[in-house]
Amino acid sequence: MTADPAGRLPAAYFAPGSSSFTEFLQAYAPDVARAQLDAASASVGAAASAPHGTTIVAVAYDGGVLVAGDRRATMGNLIASHTMRKVFITDDYSCVGIAGTAGVAIEMVRLFQVELEHYEKIEGTQLSLKGKANRLASMIRGNLSMAFQGLTVVPMFAGFDLDTGAGRIFSYDVTGGCYEEQQYHSVGSGSLFARGALKKLYRDGMDADAAVRVIVEALYDAADDDSATGGPDPGRRIWPTVAVLDAEGGRFVADDDIEQVVASVIESRREGGAR
Repeated sequence: MTADPAGRLPAAYFAPGSSSFTEFLQAYAPDVARAQLDAASASVGAAASAPHGTTIVAVAYDGGVLVAGDRRATMGNLIASHTMRKVFITDDYSCVGIAGTAGVAIEMVRLFQVELEHYEKIEGTQLSLKGKANRLASMIRGNLSMAFQGLTVVPMFAGFDLDTGAGRIFSYDVTGGCYEEQQYHSVGSGSLFARGALKKLYRDGMDADAAVRVIVEALYDAADDDSATGGPDPGRRIWPTVAVLDAEGGRFVADDDIEQVVASVIESRREGGAR
């Protein structure tokens, strides 16, 4: 779109149409949208050397939901990063945890954040939590051709539902299929081990503090058995990223609080003997 010499917004911004930012971009600036696709496609040949993120865990508790991710990114058999963040607050009451090809996933999350903000500005209200989950599903479906070439993105979406007053968790497959999960869920290479821990530790009616302990224990177990999952690292002071979503909105748990939980978990396991 060409800029107005007087500094006014182009007429396209005031034309009625879809509340989707992606559809707006494709209609009024197809060259920009095409450039994004071309740049992504150009990197398909480097899929094997692109950093990958794992593992994401979500736990619903009485009054909200937690989403946590380890901090390790891998590139084949190498550790690409010890400090990658994989959990992102997407608006006031929702967040996304990413697993899969890191660069593509982060770009998708950024576009999703813009989508939600654009919708709210156009419609004057927020999407429902289910509507947000479905909007993310359509974006994952749009990445299907790249997934077939190795650049897979499998995020997990969670949020606090203002209508029901409860936390909800949604998982996806590479085709954009959207599935609501109950109580807890995990994605990524360490998800099998994390889910096994969650089955043993999850209790109905848990408060937020108990849920933080459970989610840290699950990531600890995943890191114990999956080389691509990074556990808590007291030496480097690297802790899992934990987001909490409740009636007060979305926010991250402070590293100092996570450090105390990790210390308690390590101490209890030391006292109980090696596992």
